[in-house]
Amino acid sequence: MSGPLDIARAAWGEELPDWIETLAIECGKASQNRVAAKLERSPTVISQVLRRKYPGNLAALEERVRGVFEAAVILCPALGTMPSHVCQDWRAKGRDFQTGNPLRVRMYRACHGCPRMKKAEEA
Repeated sequence: MSGPLDIARAAWGEELPDWIETLAIECGKASQNRVAAKLERSPTVISQVLRRKYPGNLAALEERVRGVFEAAVILCPALGTMPSHVCQDWRAKGRDFQTGNPLRVRMYRACHGCPRMKKAEEA
């Protein structure tokens, strides 16, 4: 029986990105379901990525994998250093202006002035 890393290597071949290798290794350590839960994505997404069949935004998933499993951080102008997947979550929340929470207002303004938000919108 093939493990997640074997599946990824077979699907991606020589083009296997390092972050997908990390994803496959983590799936081998735990399970696709547990990895999906940590990434706040569905197990189907993880399976499709490993098999190179995911039709969605790979850059967004790469950012999550790097933030959760590789401890990638960014410097947020509003909150300082944070994991990249936390920044991704704030950018998603910051798309809509909400006045009920002062932090959400602050992040809305900060995210809309941030080059990372503009880059994500272009992708």
